[in-house]
Amino acid sequence: MNIMKIKRALISVSDKSGVVDLAEVLQGFGVEILSTGGTARYLAQAGIEIRSVDQFTGHPEILDGRVKTLHPKVHAALLARRDLEEHMAQCRKLGIELIDMVVVNLYPFEKTVARGEVTLEEAVEQIDIGGPTMLRSAAKNFQAVAVVTSPEQYGEVIEQIKKYDGGLDFQMRLKLAQAVFERTSAYDRHIAGYLKKVKPGIVD
Repeated sequence: MNIMKIKRALISVSDKSGVVDLAEVLQGFGVEILSTGGTARYLAQAGIEIRSVDQFTGHPEILDGRVKTLHPKVHAALLARRDLEEHMAQCRKLGIELIDMVVVNLYPFEKTVARGEVTLEEAVEQIDIGGPTMLRSAAKNFQAVAVVTSPEQYGEVIEQIKKYDGGLDFQMRLKLAQAVFERTSAYDRHIAGYLKKVKPGIVD
């Protein structure tokens, strides 16, 4: 059945619906929770113990939050193959702590441009970079990492975490990875479609 136990999860969400419930379940199974910016504050206010990503990486968020999770310690923690001793040895040597779950939903680009009278600058700031990158890294390594893209998945994920005492099975991880590439491809298509219609100042 290949159950993967979750020891460390990174949570960074735009849509915070239900995220406290998920974090509480994870915390109940002893999972360390990493988080960024507004999500970290939101979880902390709800009583969730978190470790900030800048503490994890040893590097502060910069450029008004444009660069938060784009760091080798984050992506190596997601992409390292647990079955390769060479990868594990490199992680130990570099002080990289593995991440077993990513919970990320993307900046609301679609909703922003759907408002109509939105400036190009406003739209561009809602193009998520770190989120899709983390999703893709985690999904590529789905044999060892779980990746959650939507609050709609929380119920099923929570149910299985409880069933498997803090873990997820292979089939669930595969299903979640498939959803990543569906989501990121749709997201990119929406951005590309918007940019094709751009006129100076505002979009139609």
